[in-house]
Amino acid sequence: MTATQKTILGIDLGTQSVKVMVYCPDRQKILAEKTHPLDIIAKPDGTMEQLAEWWISGIKECINAIDPNIRNSVVAIGVSGQQHGFVPIDGAGNVLYPVKLWCDTSTSEECYEIMEAMGGERECVRITGNSIAVGYTASKILWLKKFHPEIYEKMTTILLPHDYINYYMTGKRTMECGDASGTGLLDIRNRCWSREALKALDPARDLTTCLPPLIKADDIVGTLNNDIADQLGLNPDVVVSAGGGDNMMAAIGTGNIEPGKLTASLGTSGTLFAYHDQPAIDPDGELAAFCSSNGGWLPLLCTMNCTIATEQMRDLLEVDLQEMEKLASFIPPGADGVITIPFFNGERTPALPKAKASIFGLTPQNTTNAHLIRSAMEAGIFNLKAGLVAFKRCGMEFKEVTLTGGGSKSALWRQICADILNLPVRILEQQENAAFGAILQTFWAYRKYTGNPITLKQIIKDHLSEDKGKHCTPDIENVAHYEKVYQDYQSFVKLITLHYGNS
Repeated sequence: MTATQKTILGIDLGTQSVKVMVYCPDRQKILAEKTHPLDIIAKPDGTMEQLAEWWISGIKECINAIDPNIRNSVVAIGVSGQQHGFVPIDGAGNVLYPVKLWCDTSTSEECYEIMEAMGGERECVRITGNSIAVGYTASKILWLKKFHPEIYEKMTTILLPHDYINYYMTGKRTMECGDASGTGLLDIRNRCWSREALKALDPARDLTTCLPPLIKADDIVGTLNNDIADQLGLNPDVVVSAGGGDNMMAAIGTGNIEPGKLTASLGTSGTLFAYHDQPAIDPDGELAAFCSSNGGWLPLLCTMNCTIATEQMRDLLEVDLQEMEKLASFIPPGADGVITIPFFNGERTPALPKAKASIFGLTPQNTTNAHLIRSAMEAGIFNLKAGLVAFKRCGMEFKEVTLTGGGSKSALWRQICADILNLPVRILEQQENAAFGAILQTFWAYRKYTGNPITLKQIIKDHLSEDKGKHCTPDIENVAHYEKVYQDYQSFVKLITLHYGNS
């Protein structure tokens, strides 16, 4: 690498780990990748939390492990972050409470309270474009107000996880509309904070003073603070872009920035999302009506449980990833009648925050490690399949799906996805699509910042490439069989809904 070559550093703050990637646009090459695992504070009431200091430690460890010559070439940083997390900050910049995460279901009652104060769920959707779904930031703010009022009074700023990393690096408090959509407090049609939603959350306090200014997706937040630059071994003139939520960054990282494209992210959660050039508001409320991080909108279906189901099974049965794939590959589609309802973290779609996971259809013949693993893999995709119906309701149909997330690395899971969704599956050479999406968005912002603008569409054309050897197409027989299994799956979901729906 020559001294004139410039690189972009991408950070993906996920639920299970922090990932850091350095990319050289001139060479179209990833020069470094580092990962640091993250713990989760989990409690029986649905609490799922992390300490913000864990994120900072992980980022420092990853960046400091990169060759100093590569670090010296970095000119810009972009952050992708897990959505919906609530980071309350005081006037001195201190984090006041452990960060309640997107998968935290302990604040489900607060969701209903906010919507009731707005006149009910339909009125909430009319005002902001979204209901207050389980896991959204708004309910976490009300929870803090109710149970820790002394901390709530000290709060001067509300940040999301990726905003907090931007703040740590630059000292600037900002938010971007894509990630802000997941707070439940943004009017997604007009890209501004909803005074009605904020008043419903706290009629006695003007929370607009706690919400940071909204910036555009191709804006620069600022440059690195000198002390942070020293700690990370980076130049202090490195700029930090707006960044965004992990789904918004994964959309950019999979080239999903124009109508007609569909992305499925197989991570801890499962998400299905597509770009739209106007607000796409699902009348049944299954799709989240989010803004995208490139100026449009990103209707999205989110499930709380995807790879979490296979991870639970792997831990229970004590098998590694390679063994998991091998065992499941011997079992036919439908797992010989074993059907897993993977609601380990409760569920957002359908809205069953207090639901539990269940396994149906066990017999002496199919109660094996291999059947349980195969069924868990299928369950994560069955949960996403319902989203296709919701997209059709909003007038969107697709000819293929691009996979991202950890599950996309499994050849078997890719085929299961193609068969259950009945769509050809597309895979990109770039695997860490949220981190890479943050890099592409940052390159877009950096080019504008330096007076040499380029369209995001052109950047994607230049820097994304397909891994055609990993593409797969639906198997007609499997598609037909999975349609029958899916009907059984939905029947069991209805039973669980009857049991947990009013709990």
